[in-house]
Amino acid sequence: MPRVLISVLAVLVLTFPAAAATLEQMAGQMIVVGFEGDGADDDGVEAVTAELAAGRLGGVMYLKKNVADLASVREMNARFRAAAPDLPAFITLDQEGGSVERLTRDVGFKEIPNAASIAANHSPLAAERIYGEMARAIAAEGFTVNFGPVADLGSNPDNQIIARFGRAFSAEADIVAAYDEAFIRAHHHAGLITALKHFPGHGSSTADSHEGFVNITRTWKPEELEPYRTLIGAGLVDMVMVGHLYHADYAEGDGETPSSLSPRWIDGVLRDELGFDGVVISDDLEMAAIRDHFTLEETVTRAVRAGMDVLLFSNTAKYRPGLSGEVLDILLAEAEADPAFAARIEESYGRIVALKARIE
Repeated sequence: MPRVLISVLAVLVLTFPAAAATLEQMAGQMIVVGFEGDGADDDGVEAVTAELAAGRLGGVMYLKKNVADLASVREMNARFRAAAPDLPAFITLDQEGGSVERLTRDVGFKEIPNAASIAANHSPLAAERIYGEMARAIAAEGFTVNFGPVADLGSNPDNQIIARFGRAFSAEADIVAAYDEAFIRAHHHAGLITALKHFPGHGSSTADSHEGFVNITRTWKPEELEPYRTLIGAGLVDMVMVGHLYHADYAEGDGETPSSLSPRWIDGVLRDELGFDGVVISDDLEMAAIRDHFTLEETVTRAVRAGMDVLLFSNTAKYRPGLSGEVLDILLAEAEADPAFAARIEESYGRIVALKARIE
């Protein structure tokens, strides 16, 4: 069935079809935030649960600080799910394996090796079995989204954020695509949504966007797009996570704008060139690469105008209980002032609803 038809059907069958949803409900679905607390009765957990129930928030992001034990995780996730039964929440975490894990052996979760080790020691078929076991365990805790797999090419052995932690499957695009496919299929079998990351490619970079501005102009190569091209062509990609990476040749006079705020990268390369018509999600918009250069209002409005569907905020730079409300207010104010911006919100809502129709 064509993806467009799937999207139309999804909008029709869920409780908040585009024709009935308010602009506030549509804009709320574009926001995913981190939260404080590691128990269902904690104030931070109750706050985001209330926002989910009100239709003012699309999902939550787990960090290690939110995981005290698996029983508490299950209880929190049950409340998140109950708060939004008709348009389910994106209940998200980063569980790649290796050093990038929110659920660890410390709380009784079985850990697996990093991507580089998986590819070095297992075939893609065997990797799918390993990731399948992990995905089923993640789903059993009540999560709906795992932010993976990594599609970056491990082309720079001195890379601070990818190669250093063995997060890339290979320096070769076809090998990366094969193991990414294994990861995605395993998660789909478990009923989970995935996010291919970090578009347009973080593996060749010489800096870490968590810490500041990352310029990939001299290091990035077009083959870093190939895993995206392959997997999008195969219809396997749920979400693409866009990194905060700057390339001068793609700036189009918009200054030092990172890919996460760049229409040239999102609407141009990802949508027009690679043909991706699904949900585009940002990497954490509180990383130093963004917060040191843009205000919250600039970040939100520029991301949406660039084609971003879901705005991800870890809420860790300076925790604010009302951060999701601040983001929502910015979206609504801009939409009231600019019909084209409001139309962007409606487009994103349609894609989000279509994806959420697959949440089990």
